[in-house]
Amino acid sequence: MPSRDEYQPDYIMEARKNPGLGIRSIHNKGITGKGVTVAIIDQPLYIDSHPEYAGKIIEYKDFGCESEISIHGPAVISLLVGETVGTAPGAKIYYAATPSWKGNATYYADAFDWIVETNKNLPDGEKIRVVSISGAPTPSNDDWINGEKYLESVERATEAGILVLDCSSENGMIGACGYDFDNPEDVSLCKPGFLSIPNMGNKNDILAPVRFRTIAEEYFSKGDITYQYTGEGGLSWGIPYVAGVLAMGWEITPELTADEIMDILFDTA
Repeated sequence: MPSRDEYQPDYIMEARKNPGLGIRSIHNKGITGKGVTVAIIDQPLYIDSHPEYAGKIIEYKDFGCESEISIHGPAVISLLVGETVGTAPGAKIYYAATPSWKGNATYYADAFDWIVETNKNLPDGEKIRVVSISGAPTPSNDDWINGEKYLESVERATEAGILVLDCSSENGMIGACGYDFDNPEDVSLCKPGFLSIPNMGNKNDILAPVRFRTIAEEYFSKGDITYQYTGEGGLSWGIPYVAGVLAMGWEITPELTADEIMDILFDTA
Protein backbone atom coordinates (compact mmCIF):
# COMPACT_ATOMS: atom_id res chain seq x y z
CA MET A 1 0.00 0.00 0.00
CA PRO A 2 1.13 3.62 -0.52
CA SER A 3 2.66 5.25 2.54
CA ARG A 4 0.40 8.33 2.60
CA ASP A 5 -2.14 8.10 5.43
CA GLU A 6 -5.09 9.05 3.22
CA TYR A 7 -4.60 5.89 1.17
CA GLN A 8 -4.45 3.47 4.11
CA PRO A 9 -7.44 1.11 4.56
CA ASP A 10 -8.24 2.06 8.17
CA TYR A 11 -8.10 5.76 7.37
CA ILE A 12 -10.28 5.40 4.27
CA MET A 13 -12.89 3.30 6.08
CA GLU A 14 -13.27 5.87 8.86
CA ALA A 15 -12.94 9.04 6.79
CA ARG A 16 -15.51 7.98 4.20
CA LYS A 17 -18.26 7.65 6.78
CA ASN A 18 -18.54 11.38 6.18
CA PRO A 19 -21.45 12.15 3.80
CA GLY A 20 -19.52 15.17 2.50
CA LEU A 21 -20.95 18.31 0.85
CA GLY A 22 -21.22 20.12 4.18
CA ILE A 23 -23.64 17.65 5.78
CA ARG A 24 -21.65 17.30 8.98
CA SER A 25 -21.47 21.07 9.41
CA ILE A 26 -25.29 21.02 9.48
CA HIS A 27 -25.25 18.17 12.02
CA ASN A 28 -22.91 20.26 14.16
CA LYS A 29 -25.66 22.89 14.34
CA GLY A 30 -27.95 20.28 15.88
CA ILE A 31 -29.93 19.58 12.71
CA THR A 32 -30.06 15.82 12.19
CA GLY A 33 -33.61 15.06 11.02
CA LYS A 34 -34.80 14.47 14.59
CA GLY A 35 -38.55 14.24 14.95
CA VAL A 36 -38.94 13.27 11.28
CA THR A 37 -40.32 9.89 10.22
CA VAL A 38 -39.21 8.28 6.97
CA ALA A 39 -39.57 4.85 5.36
CA ILE A 40 -37.37 2.49 3.37
CA ILE A 41 -38.37 -0.37 1.09
CA ASP A 42 -35.32 -2.54 0.54
CA GLN A 43 -33.68 -5.89 1.22
CA PRO A 44 -33.80 -7.44 4.72
CA LEU A 45 -31.57 -6.71 7.70
CA TYR A 46 -31.12 -7.46 11.39
CA ILE A 47 -32.97 -4.63 13.06
CA ASP A 48 -31.45 -4.21 16.51
CA SER A 49 -27.73 -4.88 16.53
CA HIS A 50 -25.71 -2.61 14.22
CA PRO A 51 -24.87 0.62 16.09
CA GLU A 52 -25.45 2.73 12.97
CA TYR A 53 -29.22 2.17 13.13
CA ALA A 54 -30.05 0.17 16.27
CA GLY A 55 -33.09 1.69 17.98
CA LYS A 56 -34.04 3.81 14.98
CA ILE A 57 -36.51 1.40 13.34
CA ILE A 58 -40.04 2.08 14.60
CA GLU A 59 -41.51 -0.93 12.83
CA TYR A 60 -40.08 -3.60 10.55
CA LYS A 61 -42.18 -5.79 8.28
CA ASP A 62 -41.04 -8.59 6.00
CA PHE A 63 -42.72 -9.09 2.63
CA GLY A 64 -41.66 -12.53 1.43
CA CYS A 65 -37.90 -12.32 1.96
CA GLU A 66 -37.47 -15.62 3.81
CA SER A 67 -34.15 -14.23 5.01
CA GLU A 68 -32.80 -11.80 7.60
CA ILE A 69 -29.57 -10.84 5.91
CA SER A 70 -28.42 -8.83 2.92
CA ILE A 71 -25.65 -6.45 1.98
CA HIS A 72 -27.97 -3.87 0.42
CA GLY A 73 -30.38 -3.29 3.33
CA PRO A 74 -27.78 -2.29 5.96
CA ALA A 75 -26.10 -0.06 3.38
CA VAL A 76 -29.11 2.04 2.45
CA ILE A 77 -30.44 2.46 5.98
CA SER A 78 -26.99 3.56 7.19
CA LEU A 79 -26.73 6.11 4.37
CA LEU A 80 -30.04 7.61 5.54
CA VAL A 81 -30.11 7.37 9.36
CA GLY A 82 -26.68 5.93 10.20
CA GLU A 83 -25.26 7.37 13.41
CA THR A 84 -21.91 8.22 11.80
CA VAL A 85 -22.65 7.51 8.12
CA GLY A 86 -26.11 8.93 7.43
CA THR A 87 -27.38 12.30 6.29
CA ALA A 88 -30.19 12.23 8.89
CA PRO A 89 -29.00 10.32 11.97
CA GLY A 90 -31.82 11.77 14.07
CA ALA A 91 -34.68 10.47 11.91
CA LYS A 92 -36.74 7.34 12.63
CA ILE A 93 -37.64 4.60 10.15
CA TYR A 94 -40.45 2.35 9.07
CA TYR A 95 -38.70 -0.46 7.21
CA ALA A 96 -40.30 -2.78 4.68
CA ALA A 97 -38.08 -5.72 3.72
CA THR A 98 -38.65 -6.96 0.17
CA PRO A 99 -36.98 -9.72 -1.90
CA SER A 100 -35.66 -7.76 -4.86
CA TRP A 101 -33.90 -10.90 -6.11
CA LYS A 102 -37.30 -12.41 -7.01
CA GLY A 103 -37.95 -9.70 -9.60
CA ASN A 104 -41.62 -9.35 -8.67
CA ALA A 105 -42.86 -5.80 -8.04
CA THR A 106 -45.91 -7.10 -6.18
CA TYR A 107 -43.81 -7.32 -3.01
CA TYR A 108 -42.99 -3.63 -3.34
CA ALA A 109 -46.63 -2.73 -4.00
CA ASP A 110 -47.66 -4.61 -0.86
CA ALA A 111 -44.97 -2.81 1.11
CA PHE A 112 -46.20 0.55 -0.14
CA ASP A 113 -49.77 -0.28 0.83
CA TRP A 114 -48.56 -1.17 4.33
CA ILE A 115 -46.77 2.17 4.59
CA VAL A 116 -49.83 4.10 3.42
CA GLU A 117 -52.18 2.25 5.79
CA THR A 118 -49.76 2.67 8.70
CA ASN A 119 -49.46 6.36 7.94
CA LYS A 120 -53.22 6.87 8.16
CA ASN A 121 -53.16 6.04 11.86
CA LEU A 122 -50.16 8.17 12.78
CA PRO A 123 -50.66 11.56 14.48
CA ASP A 124 -49.82 14.64 12.43
CA GLY A 125 -46.38 15.15 13.96
CA GLU A 126 -45.36 11.56 13.25
CA LYS A 127 -46.48 11.10 9.64
CA ILE A 128 -44.15 9.36 7.19
CA ARG A 129 -42.68 12.09 4.99
CA VAL A 130 -40.67 10.20 2.36
CA VAL A 131 -40.12 6.63 1.16
CA SER A 132 -36.63 5.73 -0.10
CA ILE A 133 -36.52 2.89 -2.65
CA SER A 134 -33.09 2.07 -4.07
CA GLY A 135 -34.56 0.20 -7.00
CA ALA A 136 -36.76 0.47 -10.07
CA PRO A 137 -39.42 -2.28 -10.06
CA THR A 138 -41.39 -0.63 -12.87
CA PRO A 139 -42.75 -1.66 -16.31
CA SER A 140 -39.80 -0.07 -18.12
CA ASN A 141 -37.39 -2.38 -16.29
CA ASP A 142 -37.27 -5.74 -18.08
CA ASP A 143 -35.90 -7.44 -14.96
CA TRP A 144 -39.25 -7.04 -13.18
CA ILE A 145 -42.79 -8.34 -13.51
CA ASN A 146 -45.97 -6.65 -12.24
CA GLY A 147 -44.42 -3.21 -12.48
CA GLU A 148 -47.87 -1.68 -13.02
CA LYS A 149 -48.83 -2.71 -9.48
CA TYR A 150 -45.82 -0.84 -8.16
CA LEU A 151 -46.74 2.34 -10.04
CA GLU A 152 -50.29 2.15 -8.75
CA SER A 153 -49.03 1.88 -5.18
CA VAL A 154 -46.68 4.82 -5.74
CA GLU A 155 -49.64 6.87 -6.90
CA ARG A 156 -51.59 5.97 -3.76
CA ALA A 157 -48.67 7.00 -1.58
CA THR A 158 -48.27 10.29 -3.45
CA GLU A 159 -51.97 11.03 -3.07
CA ALA A 160 -51.55 10.46 0.67
CA GLY A 161 -48.91 13.20 0.76
CA ILE A 162 -45.89 10.89 0.98
CA LEU A 163 -42.90 11.71 -1.20
CA VAL A 164 -41.53 8.75 -3.16
CA LEU A 165 -37.88 8.63 -4.24
CA ASP A 166 -36.72 5.73 -6.38
CA CYS A 167 -34.33 4.86 -9.23
CA SER A 168 -36.96 4.45 -11.94
CA SER A 169 -37.29 6.38 -15.18
CA GLU A 170 -41.00 6.84 -14.40
CA ASN A 171 -40.58 8.51 -10.99
CA GLY A 172 -36.88 9.20 -10.71
CA MET A 173 -35.67 12.67 -9.74
CA ILE A 174 -32.27 11.72 -8.35
CA GLY A 175 -29.12 11.20 -10.37
CA ALA A 176 -25.62 10.07 -9.40
CA CYS A 177 -22.50 12.15 -9.00
CA GLY A 178 -19.13 11.36 -7.53
CA TYR A 179 -17.58 13.75 -5.08
CA ASP A 180 -13.85 14.43 -5.06
CA PHE A 181 -11.83 11.94 -3.00
CA ASP A 182 -9.52 14.60 -1.59
CA ASN A 183 -12.18 17.30 -1.10
CA PRO A 184 -15.60 15.75 -0.48
CA GLU A 185 -17.03 18.97 0.95
CA ASP A 186 -16.71 20.97 -2.29
CA VAL A 187 -20.08 20.80 -4.06
CA SER A 188 -18.57 22.12 -7.29
CA LEU A 189 -16.35 19.03 -7.49
CA CYS A 190 -19.23 16.55 -7.24
CA LYS A 191 -19.52 15.56 -10.89
CA PRO A 192 -21.72 13.23 -12.94
CA GLY A 193 -20.24 10.88 -15.51
CA PHE A 194 -17.50 9.06 -13.63
CA LEU A 195 -15.66 5.75 -13.85
CA SER A 196 -17.86 3.02 -15.33
CA ILE A 197 -21.10 4.98 -14.87
CA PRO A 198 -21.02 7.63 -17.61
CA ASN A 199 -24.64 8.68 -17.17
CA MET A 200 -26.92 7.64 -14.35
CA GLY A 201 -30.13 9.64 -14.23
CA ASN A 202 -31.56 12.42 -16.36
CA LYS A 203 -29.92 15.75 -17.08
CA ASN A 204 -32.39 17.67 -14.89
CA ASP A 205 -32.08 15.40 -11.86
CA ILE A 206 -30.84 16.35 -8.43
CA LEU A 207 -27.40 14.77 -8.13
CA ALA A 208 -26.23 12.95 -5.01
CA PRO A 209 -22.79 11.46 -4.26
CA VAL A 210 -22.60 7.68 -4.63
CA ARG A 211 -18.90 6.82 -4.49
CA PHE A 212 -16.08 6.90 -1.92
CA ARG A 213 -18.50 5.97 0.88
CA THR A 214 -18.34 3.72 3.91
CA ILE A 215 -21.56 1.85 4.66
CA ALA A 216 -22.82 -0.41 7.44
CA GLU A 217 -22.54 -4.15 6.97
CA GLU A 218 -23.97 -7.07 8.95
CA TYR A 219 -24.08 -9.87 6.49
CA PHE A 220 -22.59 -13.17 7.60
CA SER A 221 -24.36 -13.53 10.95
CA LYS A 222 -26.28 -11.43 13.45
CA GLY A 223 -23.91 -9.44 15.59
CA ASP A 224 -21.10 -9.58 13.04
CA ILE A 225 -20.84 -5.80 13.01
CA THR A 226 -18.67 -4.49 10.21
CA TYR A 227 -18.41 -1.72 7.62
CA GLN A 228 -17.70 -1.78 3.91
CA TYR A 229 -16.01 0.87 1.78
CA THR A 230 -17.34 1.28 -1.74
CA GLY A 231 -15.02 3.14 -4.07
CA GLU A 232 -17.72 3.21 -6.71
CA GLY A 233 -21.40 2.93 -5.82
CA GLY A 234 -24.59 3.01 -7.85
CA LEU A 235 -27.70 5.14 -7.70
CA SER A 236 -28.87 2.99 -4.78
CA TRP A 237 -26.60 5.07 -2.57
CA GLY A 238 -27.98 8.41 -3.80
CA ILE A 239 -31.66 7.83 -2.97
CA PRO A 240 -31.29 7.48 0.84
CA TYR A 241 -28.74 10.29 0.84
CA VAL A 242 -31.32 12.72 -0.56
CA ALA A 243 -34.11 11.37 1.66
CA GLY A 244 -31.95 12.22 4.65
CA VAL A 245 -31.24 15.72 3.40
CA LEU A 246 -34.99 16.27 3.06
CA ALA A 247 -35.53 14.95 6.59
CA MET A 248 -33.24 17.68 7.88
CA GLY A 249 -35.32 20.20 5.94
CA TRP A 250 -38.55 18.91 7.47
CA GLU A 251 -37.00 19.14 10.93
CA ILE A 252 -36.51 22.86 10.38
CA THR A 253 -39.82 23.50 8.59
CA PRO A 254 -42.19 20.60 9.29
CA GLU A 255 -45.18 22.23 7.61
CA LEU A 256 -43.66 21.86 4.13
CA THR A 257 -45.54 19.51 1.82
CA ALA A 258 -43.74 17.00 -0.39
CA ASP A 259 -44.15 19.26 -3.42
CA GLU A 260 -42.96 22.34 -1.55
CA ILE A 261 -39.79 20.74 -0.19
CA MET A 262 -38.93 19.33 -3.62
CA ASP A 263 -39.41 22.78 -5.16
CA ILE A 264 -36.93 24.16 -2.63
CA LEU A 265 -34.50 21.33 -3.37
CA PHE A 266 -34.55 22.01 -7.10
CA ASP A 267 -34.50 25.80 -6.71
CA THR A 268 -31.43 25.74 -4.49
CA ALA A 269 -29.47 22.92 -6.09
